[in-house]
Amino acid sequence: MTRRLTLLFSAFEALLVVAIGVAIPLVPLTILWAAQFGFAPDWAIFWRGAADIWLIGHGVDVTFTLDPTTAAALGVAGAGAPVTITIALLGFSLLTLLLGVRAGERVAETGHRLLGEVTTLAVFGAASSAVTLTAVNSAARPSIWQGALLPTLVFGIGLFVGVLRERRERGPDAAGGSLRTWIDDRRPRLGAAVAGALRAGTAAAAITILVSAVAVALLIAIDYAQLIRLYEGLHTEVVGGVALTAGELAFMPNLVIWAASWFVGPGFAIGAGSHVSPLGTALGPMPTIPILGALPTGDLAFGFAGLLVPVVAGFLAGAAVRPILVRDLDAAGGGSGGDAPHLPGFVAAAVGGGVAGGVLLGLLAAASAGAAGPGRFQQVGPDALAVGAAAAIEFAIAIGIGLAASGRLPRWRRSGSIG
Repeated sequence: MTRRLTLLFSAFEALLVVAIGVAIPLVPLTILWAAQFGFAPDWAIFWRGAADIWLIGHGVDVTFTLDPTTAAALGVAGAGAPVTITIALLGFSLLTLLLGVRAGERVAETGHRLLGEVTTLAVFGAASSAVTLTAVNSAARPSIWQGALLPTLVFGIGLFVGVLRERRERGPDAAGGSLRTWIDDRRPRLGAAVAGALRAGTAAAAITILVSAVAVALLIAIDYAQLIRLYEGLHTEVVGGVALTAGELAFMPNLVIWAASWFVGPGFAIGAGSHVSPLGTALGPMPTIPILGALPTGDLAFGFAGLLVPVVAGFLAGAAVRPILVRDLDAAGGGSGGDAPHLPGFVAAAVGGGVAGGVLLGLLAAASAGAAGPGRFQQVGPDALAVGAAAAIEFAIAIGIGLAASGRLPRWRRSGSIG
């Protein structure tokens, strides 16, 4: 592919990702404009609403201010004061990340990888900035610099992952150098321990997130009747119900991360002074959002058993990583006479895996939390530092036990590994 075609193709990929993301809220809002409002209001209002939703989905702060007439009609003290929403609807971020991976793979196939990457990022950043500027008005004002940077950062991470995946598929020669190779050239045993730690920590965090997703699905299925009653109580029309459900789906990744924070121990809050954790639940007045009806209430008789999830996840990750870690340590000159020569590598992998898993869950917890409304709802979601610290300790201990115990299991039970 020529350079000119690469430029056009890369620009199209970036614009397509932005268009898909903005269209998801814009289409139902446009239908609402036509079906319920009869094309009467200015369509630009609905465009700005879709842009605000897309920007909030990437963690952009948006400050909302009610006009004096509406604020007075509500009869609520302080209703006219500006309210900044900082919580992200992570479903949009996840979509942008996945589309970025796809774009990275396609750009890497053009033959002008660097040119394609720079063009795609630059065009995406320009499009994101344009969306942000068109959304600025007196009622809702997004942060302009965040609107230009944060969606582009999410897309850039996906783009980078996609390029790496494409290069790996072409073979090690195409992949070039890496941090692991750089470390291996200087400290082979350290390189083996670092690789083992990253594998174990990522696997432990992934298993915890997977269990959390299953738990959220089960809660929704169990409390389905309650959710339906909440929907009926809102008296939304069909279009309004579809829009509400779409918003809840965009919020689903947040709920999964909150469930992971619950399993790790610190739990999460829905408003200042509230907490939801394995040791008990205390909720104040809740917003009328149906999906929140699936939250556990009161003290769970065996809630503390949820703390076993990250422990078991760490143990399984350590047991699965051990065979390849032993192989790498032996190849690096660690010897093969039992566990003793491997002990320093095991300790480093366990501690490093705990840190890697803790940092990963802590970052996810930080991304899922923020301000969701006025007053007490300025504090919603988990405490990222508490979640990261607790997960690091639990994962490190469990990975260490998994590395030590799996060597004593029958061979047929430890034939698999995470490569």
